[in-house]
Amino acid sequence: MGLLDFIRGLRKSDKEARILILGLDNSGKTCSLKCLAGEKEEISTVMPTQGFNIKSVQTGNVKLNVWDIGGQKAIRPYWPNYYKNADAIIYVVDSTDRNRFEEAGFELDCLLKDENLDGIPCLVFANKQDIPLIAASAAEIAKVLNLHAIKGRDWHIQACSAKTGQGLDEGIQWVLGKLDLVDSK
Repeated sequence: MGLLDFIRGLRKSDKEARILILGLDNSGKTCSLKCLAGEKEEISTVMPTQGFNIKSVQTGNVKLNVWDIGGQKAIRPYWPNYYKNADAIIYVVDSTDRNRFEEAGFELDCLLKDENLDGIPCLVFANKQDIPLIAASAAEIAKVLNLHAIKGRDWHIQACSAKTGQGLDEGIQWVLGKLDLVDSK
């Protein structure tokens, strides 16, 4: 076995997953991704995503290729173009925007019905938990989004703050566990 074969073997041992981050505009998708990628200092300059962002996030021996897709109403009809070959979904909800919970639930329901996403795990980030007395709890959001009615897939709701990073790693660890990917931090 030559050096090139050895290097190829090393690359194959690394595990990868394709993750979609979806949610309504201003829910915190891009901030969550930046925080997970170690770019927390850049969060204050985040602009609305006008299409998509792709970042690779390394966690232990696992490479997550994360697709952050804009959540504006005009962009949502294009979401299905990204569904094929996704390994997991992260759906971000703004816990402080109670007026949009119904809309967020409708969009989540639509994407979970798509056959290209059949059976893959879904993590719901209940974002903006760093705003006390305003943010709805993860349990309240689970109820409003009717998550307990989801059949045929694993799901989990994680309270988080993309601003502080609280809860993001726990959510990612849940995803890694559901994908049978070992994180060797």
